[in-house]
Amino acid sequence: MLIFQIYITTIQKLERFIKSNKGHTIFNGHVVIIFDECHRSQFGEMHAAITRAFKNYHLFGFTGTPIFAVNASSSGKPNLKTTVQAFGEKLHTYTIVDAIADRNVLPFKVDYVSTMREAENIEDKKISDIDRERALLAPERIANIVQYILEHFDQKTKRNVFYKLQDRRLAGFNSIFAVSSIEAAKKYYTEFKKQMANLPSDKQLKIALIYSFGVNEEEIDGVIDENSEDTSGLDQNSRDFLESAIADYNKMFGTMYDTSSDKFQNYYKDVSERVKNREIDILLVVNMFLTGFDATTLNTLWVDKNLRYHGLLQAYSRTNRILNSVKTFGNIVCFRNLEQATNEAIALFGDKEASGIVLLRTYSDYYNGYKDGDKEVRGYKDLVEELLAKYPIGEPIKGEQAKKDFIKLYGAILRLRNILSAFDEFKGNEILTERDTQDYHSIYIDLYNEFRKTAEGEKEVINDDLVFEMELIKQVEINIDYILELIKKYHKDHIKNKEILVDINKAIDATVGLRNKKDLILQFIDSLDAHSVVDEAWQKYIETKRREELEEIIKQENLNSDETYKFMQNAFRNGYITTTGTDLAKVLPPISRFSPTGERSKKRESVLNKLTQFFERFFTISNKEI
Repeated sequence: MLIFQIYITTIQKLERFIKSNKGHTIFNGHVVIIFDECHRSQFGEMHAAITRAFKNYHLFGFTGTPIFAVNASSSGKPNLKTTVQAFGEKLHTYTIVDAIADRNVLPFKVDYVSTMREAENIEDKKISDIDRERALLAPERIANIVQYILEHFDQKTKRNVFYKLQDRRLAGFNSIFAVSSIEAAKKYYTEFKKQMANLPSDKQLKIALIYSFGVNEEEIDGVIDENSEDTSGLDQNSRDFLESAIADYNKMFGTMYDTSSDKFQNYYKDVSERVKNREIDILLVVNMFLTGFDATTLNTLWVDKNLRYHGLLQAYSRTNRILNSVKTFGNIVCFRNLEQATNEAIALFGDKEASGIVLLRTYSDYYNGYKDGDKEVRGYKDLVEELLAKYPIGEPIKGEQAKKDFIKLYGAILRLRNILSAFDEFKGNEILTERDTQDYHSIYIDLYNEFRKTAEGEKEVINDDLVFEMELIKQVEINIDYILELIKKYHKDHIKNKEILVDINKAIDATVGLRNKKDLILQFIDSLDAHSVVDEAWQKYIETKRREELEEIIKQENLNSDETYKFMQNAFRNGYITTTGTDLAKVLPPISRFSPTGERSKKRESVLNKLTQFFERFFTISNKEI
């Protein structure tokens, strides 16, 4: 009987295995070796060592950015410079254009931001590399870029968006900041700490720094191979700085990493996981994480380094993994003029006409409309004008067809608004006022509830021909803090200004996440007297109501009280309800598992449903301790 074995490893570990296991029987066996991301680490001694050691092998390589003659390194072996030389003729081509057209990845929106025009466009060959680098690392320029990132971070990463990821409720996305050198990384990290020192806690960003020793000094693509396992090649100053940054990280996350070989490997892995879980806001890198790293929560790449060809497209592609309907493109913010390099890379790995698919259109196209061949594509302005004309606020929408037409029209507006919100020019040109938006949101949510026939989903198909953009509705949700501020105004005015009460009701009705709390909020307003302190009264009120409602569920379902409180305590601490494991079983009353009518399963489903509704009602408006 034939026995097949599969090994998963890195090319560095495979090279070490070859060096330390000469004469191993595997070298004479029939072996199939598959390299992912084969545009890197395949054109030096490691590849040669592998092909010398194995006697009977087939090599396969996968890459979205192959090495052609035009983007090949000028150094190294002349017979090992391109992907074809390393692996032979290509078997199949599936480009980024195909992937975007098939909706397997997202297109890019690229912004070119100038903070010091002279520095970003230094191309004069007479200027020495030292002078060019000095200009690019000028303290004023570094400070301007950090200020820009801090001011635009919420907008670019959509921090007003709420969505679920593995049962966790998250606000917005996260980002990578790629810089030109270790020296630049140190300066930027220092400047971020300086500018964030006096910011309020809700504006503080979690920033992590990582770099290591790069073994290859040439960077035709702008990305040097960095060895994630090795910091020994760093100069003492760079290693000490990294040690300090890792100490900041340890303090932030309660970890114990440093730059020693074993612990640095684990630091690398931990950073990777925390980026994927959106626990890190900005990951500051030189070359690491710019190729082969996938995190669906990443939507923005800030760039202050020269990138070309495969290095550019690989770096950009960290942002375009599909997550949900709110993330519709990868955001690229360039602090150097990479427009020509971007167009060249897209032409090389797609085709000369690919930029129309790979890159987002202009602000004007989305706002005013554009022509796509013979097809007229309507813009945001035209759609909003139709909305205001056909569906004036305050007038009921009569008839099923009119309601369906409103749903389709407002859904199209939501999709365009989601894209336009990433453009700086959109601010002040929204046409709809905040109250208008709340009113239309409220109508949209009412119709969603009216038409809904299936379980909740990101995009829910209703009656076969309707799609509700509920993720896009949720992205402009108002939180309880905003409502409490309105209540304070109402209370301060001695409960006379009924217009504020109208604002409160409109805000709640326009927010999916607050509708199930409306009765709590209105009852709280009624409970206030002249001596009430709103914040204190709210906390006492909501804790009392939470306890009362949980006790009622325990009584109705005959649950184990201690285990129920323990179960919900864990849910409020973790941010989600656990549906697997034995914790829920301990909550349930004693019922035979072998009941012929499935009583235990029915009870489990009923209890889980009630506890989930309870959690969703109180999680965002109360503290974590029950």
